[in-house]
Parts: sequence; C-alpha cells; structure tokens
Amino acid sequence: MLGYDRITFDPNVMGGRACVRGMRVTVSLIVNLVANGNSVDEIIEDYPCLEPEDIRQALQYVAWLAEENVYPSESALA
Repeated sequence: MLGYDRITFDPNVMGGRACVRGMRVTVSLIVNLVANGNSVDEIIEDYPCLEPEDIRQALQYVAWLAEENVYPSESALA
C-alpha cells in the first residue's frame, strides 16, 4: 500500500478500520460525505482536523480497493 501515508490501521482506533492519520475519522466516512455531495471545503469545515490531502488520499485508497480485474468464465470461452 505504498503512497498512502495518511491512511492508518490501528486495532485500538475505530476497531482497526481504515482511518486518517490515526484519528477517529474513517475513510468510509469521507467517501460517504463526498458521495453525498459534500465538497472538500465543506468536509474540512465540519472536520477541521482534516486537510485536503487527507481527503484526496482517502479517495485514492478506496479507488485502489475497488480496482478489479474481470476474467472470463470457462463457459464464456466455450
């Protein structure tokens, strides 16, 4: 997981879920806020502990997780 220095995992913080810089702000919260139309400025206004780079990395991390490879099934090859 190179390049995601702001995404942390600690079993003692939010049950080990992906968080931002060890804070109790989860990646899923940030993605949810963006998905519901909040801008970076609005998110930072509501969560002043966050920085724009935190939000960018959270979105990049989720995009990396969602990356998928589709392989044709054997029946499709026949």
